[in-house]
Amino acid sequence: QVQLVESGGGLVQAGGSLRLSCAASGRASSTYAKGWFRQAPGKEREFVAAITWNGGNTDYADSVKGRFAISRDNAKNTVYLQMNSLKPEDTAVYYCASGGAGSMREAVQYAYWGQGTQVTVSS
Repeated sequence: QVQLVESGGGLVQAGGSLRLSCAASGRASSTYAKGWFRQAPGKEREFVAAITWNGGNTDYADSVKGRFAISRDNAKNTVYLQMNSLKPEDTAVYYCASGGAGSMREAVQYAYWGQGTQVTVSS
């Protein structure tokens, strides 16, 4: 079993930055792809960013490309999401996820999920 715990969310002004962390534990957790998703009130969960297990490939939603950066430190079993130039539209609960084969953009491909961390961007 893999367990994920997100941290680093908070309240920031538009244009500010936050770095989210996702600490993973469990057997073979570092061998799985890792992704970040978000969900705003009344909205469906949407893909934000993902990274392969070895960090060799990353993918981003068009809405965050150029502003957000995903990275991982397998020695610490931790995945990060650096968020810059934040906009009010980025306000959501952010979830990290861990999964195996398949498209990293698809939530169904991720078997393990954290409980989320709130990000609120004020104007």
